[in-house]
Amino acid sequence: MATSTPTPTSLSFFSSSLFLSSSSTKLPCLSLSFKTSSNPNLCIASQLSTLSILSFTGEKIGETYLDLKSAPPETARAVVHRAIITDQQNKRRGTASTLTRSEVRGGGKKPYPQKKTGRARRGSMRSPLRPGGGVIFGPKPRDWSIKINKKEKRLAISTALSSAAQNTIVVEEFGDKFEKPKTKDFMEALKRWGLDPKQKSMFLMMEVPENVNLSSRNIGTLRMLTPRTLNLFDILNCDNLVLTPDAVDYLNGRYGEDYEGDTEDDDEEEEEGGGGGGEEANENADAER
Repeated sequence: MATSTPTPTSLSFFSSSLFLSSSSTKLPCLSLSFKTSSNPNLCIASQLSTLSILSFTGEKIGETYLDLKSAPPETARAVVHRAIITDQQNKRRGTASTLTRSEVRGGGKKPYPQKKTGRARRGSMRSPLRPGGGVIFGPKPRDWSIKINKKEKRLAISTALSSAAQNTIVVEEFGDKFEKPKTKDFMEALKRWGLDPKQKSMFLMMEVPENVNLSSRNIGTLRMLTPRTLNLFDILNCDNLVLTPDAVDYLNGRYGEDYEGDTEDDDEEEEEGGGGGGEEANENADAER
């Protein structure tokens, strides 16, 4: 007799566990407090989590909090899934193109007489049944872009960030700690912060200094992001999330409960983070015509 699996009451983030359907997977749990919106018609809650702030040497020097909006557990997977599918699909250029039998060069002459040859009837050597002929139902340039509401996309990112709280650490500003680019120094800093260089880690900083960028770019498991390059795929794809105090303040203001509305900077971020492949596909389609 089949038994129904109970729906989890809290979200966990460990190797994209937001999409783990197995209830037998045991993950480390973090105690979080929820603040429900004052509007009874809304099902969005604010998830508050306390994070430790580490110094450059790996010592705890304080605490901060991450207070982000989060979708309810029963709809969180659907919201995040729709947002990630939108981002991935909007990155498609849509330039794949094949030639039909009317577009392939040649094939105007009947290859051999209709009768008295003992062979099948052929009207053209460019038939889709012949090598070198046209393609049946092949791809043509098209626009793959789909639309998602800004509030829905913002909720998906905040939900993913909230579920990643148990694997998130906050590190003090370390841009001035690297006097020169050196990957070895960055690897040692990762170990002091308790991070495994073999695991995927995502750093979110307001600005990435040149020496930090050069010191970390040879580490294939790292992603150094700024608010303008923050995207849902990297959040779900990483094992550890590293923030700076300024980045925490930005996330609380941009994806928190007190966020008031869109600004010009928000519109620019939406355009950059949305994977704008639609315009390129339209241009290629026009050129093809």
